[in-house]
Amino acid sequence: MSKKIPYSATLEVRDACLCLHVQRAARALGKRFDEALRPVGLTNGQFSLLMALNRPEPPTMGPVAQLLGMDRTTLTAALKPLEREGLVRVEADPGNRRSRLLFLTEKGHAALRKALPAWRTTHAEIESALGEDAAQALRTTLAALS
Repeated sequence: MSKKIPYSATLEVRDACLCLHVQRAARALGKRFDEALRPVGLTNGQFSLLMALNRPEPPTMGPVAQLLGMDRTTLTAALKPLEREGLVRVEADPGNRRSRLLFLTEKGHAALRKALPAWRTTHAEIESALGEDAAQALRTTLAALS
C-alpha cells in the first residue's frame, strides 16, 4: 500500500485552504505596501509597528503585541532595528520594573509623517479595486478570524 498522499489532496488544499489563501493575499498586500513605503525607508511591518506606538501615552509590550497579532519575543525582535535607527525607545516602566514602555521618538513621528501619504495612496488604490462593500466585508471577515 502506497504511503503517498494523492495529488487530488494537493488540489483540494490549493483550492479550499483558507489559511493558504490568506497567506497568499497577505504576501501580495505586504509586497505592495513594502514597495510604496520603500522610499521612506520602512517596511509595511515597521510602519504598522510604528503606527501601533502612535498613542497619547506610551504602551507596554502586551497591548502592542496583541494589536499586531504577534508574541512578545517577535515584537522585541521587530523593535531592535527601530531602536537602532532612533525611531523608538524602550524603557522600564517606573510603575512596574518588569514591564517595558514603548516610546515613539520624534524621529519615529517624522518617519510616520513621511510614510502616511504613501500608505493612504496605496490603501485607497487597493480599496478602490476591491470596492467599498467588498473591502468592508473583507475587514469584517478577517476580524472574525483574528
